[in-house]
Amino acid sequence: MTSTATATTPIHYKDAGVDIVAGDALIERIKPLAKRTMREGVLAGIGGFGAMFEVSKKYKEPVLVSGTDGVGTKLKLAFEWNMHDTVGIDLVAMSVNDVLVQGAEPLFFLDYFACGKLDIDTAAAVVGGIAKGCEESGCALIGGETAEMPGMYAAGEYDLAGFCVGAVEKSKILTGKDVAEGDVVLGLASSGVHSNGFSLVRKCVERSGANMPPQLDGRPYREALMEPTKLYVKPVLEALKAPDFMIKALAHITGGGLLENIPRVLPDDLAAELTTNAWPKSEVFQWLQATSGINDTEMARTFNWGIGMVVIVQASSSKACQAFLEAQGQSVFEIGRIAKRTTEAVTLH
Repeated sequence: MTSTATATTPIHYKDAGVDIVAGDALIERIKPLAKRTMREGVLAGIGGFGAMFEVSKKYKEPVLVSGTDGVGTKLKLAFEWNMHDTVGIDLVAMSVNDVLVQGAEPLFFLDYFACGKLDIDTAAAVVGGIAKGCEESGCALIGGETAEMPGMYAAGEYDLAGFCVGAVEKSKILTGKDVAEGDVVLGLASSGVHSNGFSLVRKCVERSGANMPPQLDGRPYREALMEPTKLYVKPVLEALKAPDFMIKALAHITGGGLLENIPRVLPDDLAAELTTNAWPKSEVFQWLQATSGINDTEMARTFNWGIGMVVIVQASSSKACQAFLEAQGQSVFEIGRIAKRTTEAVTLH
């Protein structure tokens, strides 16, 4: 029996929804952005199958510290409001601020950008933010992945993930084990909501509807809510180099807020007693609390509530540490003390 092949029109990869040419064009757009982030140690970066980084010989006993994260549902507002140039900063900040908590210097960063159909301008705006975040934290953007997956994402939507590796001298790792009763809790001001609690933020925007205030903190409300996560790397690393400050622990205030992140760096028998009127609450947080109707405890559990990084320092050096960080351009508040734990690991007063 002889079979006869039926002629059909060829289906190319682009017909299936994947545009390799667009992907190549994006790579060319982002190469100069990545180049600005290069630092000592980068051996091979964007464009290869694998990126390479040599740990500096300034470390005698280097310990690598890694972190990975995303931006969460803040992306939903980026899609709705067509604001893509700052979520890349959020992506970097979520990982480098985490790595910093152990006292590590961020060395390099990789990103993952996934979409249904690649829009070069949108992707370039996102990666531009990633590059800016890397520049501001002294971290090299040495690789990443752009995945175009038709049918996986709605039109105009994408997802982001990031991965950071840092290094710290083994003898200088911050673990929180030396935190003691009487230590002072310093709070470094956040730039806004950062990247956590946005499922509730979106509900508040929806509830406000036409009654949404046109401005918050002196800016259009969309800009205020989309303000990127603050990068604490450079000022805190400088503070860690000063041995007189006796910094004992750091806590990045992300998902879970003040109530769930501070205990992660405390010994089991100690608690942080926070004075909630010790730091100002911006209009953004006042609006969120008024619109959602949640109490102070839930504000401190859901949001950073105005404090993006906590520094626990020996009482005798707290004022000097605060002044040093303020000289580095940070807004710093003494927000509490470490005490013996009786019930909760964090209490609000």
